[in-house]
Amino acid sequence: MNPVGGIGGGGSLEQIIALRQQIIDRSKVLQDVHQPKSAGPAEATGGAPSFGDSLRTALDNVNSVQAESGRMTAAYERGEETDIAKVMLARQEAGVAFEATLQVRNKLLAAYQETMRMGI
Repeated sequence: MNPVGGIGGGGSLEQIIALRQQIIDRSKVLQDVHQPKSAGPAEATGGAPSFGDSLRTALDNVNSVQAESGRMTAAYERGEETDIAKVMLARQEAGVAFEATLQVRNKLLAAYQETMRMGI
């Protein structure tokens, strides 16, 4: 199987799909934890969104783009969608969104590891 290039050193398609599924699963967990009617950290800080809220929103956006891409692909395969350009554009947009999410994750992980190496 060909490795997918351009994603921080590459990896097999199965690894990428597994990472994608982990991100989706974690996004669902974050959605379950989030209680929309409670007074959260954003309200405590005077309306400024917290880092967690920003991250949650970004993951939700990536998830919705991927879901829309999957819906359009399935519709095309069933013969309901006839514009292949729209389907390919949606798939490409989902791929770019996922790759950007992976890059952000990698940068956050590197920053965390660097912080843990610092002496106090």
